[in-house]
Amino acid sequence: MAGVLYIVGTPIGNLEDLSIRAQKILQSVSIVACEDTRQSSKLMAAASAHRPLLSLHEHNESQRCHELIERLLRDEDIALISDAGTPLISDPGYRLVEAAVAAGIQVSPIPGASAVLSALSVAGLPTDQFAFIGFLPHKSVARAKLLEKWATIEATLVCFESPHRILETLEQLSSLWPNRRLAACRELTKMHEEILRGNPAEIHEKLRQRNSVKGEFTLVIDRASPEQNEANLANPMNLKEEVIRLIATGLSRMDAIKTAAKSAGLNKRAAYDLLEKEKQ
Repeated sequence: MAGVLYIVGTPIGNLEDLSIRAQKILQSVSIVACEDTRQSSKLMAAASAHRPLLSLHEHNESQRCHELIERLLRDEDIALISDAGTPLISDPGYRLVEAAVAAGIQVSPIPGASAVLSALSVAGLPTDQFAFIGFLPHKSVARAKLLEKWATIEATLVCFESPHRILETLEQLSSLWPNRRLAACRELTKMHEEILRGNPAEIHEKLRQRNSVKGEFTLVIDRASPEQNEANLANPMNLKEEVIRLIATGLSRMDAIKTAAKSAGLNKRAAYDLLEKEKQ
């Protein structure tokens, strides 16, 4: 008889958001796997859960999996938590859950807070369809490529960004999608909770005026409109303007042509030929 691997959602800021069921699980399991034992020890103390903590993060997850699976197979119950929110959502844990499923071990969710769902619920943007795209890349060109990948998706987009890069990212969004509505959510559930709404340029200006910007951001970005997607980029002039706009975001000319071609439903060769004909 194997134990149970519990995936326990934890507060994203306010410790009072820990559920009664989550507290009971943390008090009863043999061990709690967590990202940072120092961070999680505060939560465990608040929950009166005096159980051993074992670090499990992106650098040691592969090594820890074998040990934790062996313990589960010895009929020990284990809880997996992240530093904040629901585990596995841009946090470690996938390899452990995958290994547990492969070994026939029961994996049980203990629902809790999520920065993604919390931000969606207060953004004031459509929630019937949404896509979570994780942390945005650090480098401008990689970020532009990722955003362009999602440019025509008719679903609200949710992503994470650090306070150190938020101004640069908002500048990029202003260039890519100047008219899309945006909610920038900071310090959700904490004392200094803040939700800024507007277009990217408006939110950039509000943050730019501050001496410093603190706290991780969850960005909720309005979906692409059907009208926008129906625009005929195959027109050489429109295609040219799109390529120029993409280059301004940091893409190389060839990458810009490839991205614009994809949006227009063309292959890169056809788009390149159209642009060459427009030159003539």
